[in-house]
Amino acid sequence: MKSPRFWIVVLLLFVTAFLLHTRGDTDKVPPSEPLSLMPQTIGPWTSRDIPMEDEVLAILGKGDFLNRVYMGPRTGTQPVSTSITGQEGVPVSLFIGYFPTQRTGQSIHSPQHCLPGAGWVFESAYTHYTDLTGDDGQVYHVGEYVISDGNIKQFVLYWYQAHGRSIPNEYTAKIFMIADAIRMNRTDGAIVRVITPVLPLESIEDARARAIRFTKEMVPSLPRFIPG
Repeated sequence: MKSPRFWIVVLLLFVTAFLLHTRGDTDKVPPSEPLSLMPQTIGPWTSRDIPMEDEVLAILGKGDFLNRVYMGPRTGTQPVSTSITGQEGVPVSLFIGYFPTQRTGQSIHSPQHCLPGAGWVFESAYTHYTDLTGDDGQVYHVGEYVISDGNIKQFVLYWYQAHGRSIPNEYTAKIFMIADAIRMNRTDGAIVRVITPVLPLESIEDARARAIRFTKEMVPSLPRFIPG
């Protein structure tokens, strides 16, 4: 038995396909820079790109993707560690997927769908929406939650970015995408996801503070890669 959420998504995708078909075959795609030009250094964080497997890229579809780990200073009293990048520090993982068009049925994948498939479980007590103000002065509406795999925990921030909006809810993001397709002939959009581990002897609040600090310093760069 399919859940109501499943049928809501199916209905939204059907309406989207119908409206985009009647609107025309070509989206207006504003110019943007490739995500590979995202600054390698953001504040005190330095980074290294993490290659994505061909199978993952095939699932994501046609778009521009950034998968990068930034190493930065500790938050609280937790000592630094060495991550998969080989660098010392506390890691913050940044993933951005930008889709110039979603007209052909290509849709942005929700992290709440793909992470459980990788073995992670959502801890519902920590799942909610919040607002943060970036160093550019703009308010971003984001989702935040904690995921776990056995004794390992990670803190996650994510949102959908399109046409100057930040939206943490995938259904609301799809509704806006349909409206913008009609008004502006645009279906481009992106998902932004920030993950940092909850290190041993560290509180969730310390991990959250680290993710938010990084995100506030990172978001001023986004308009170069995700058109407003």
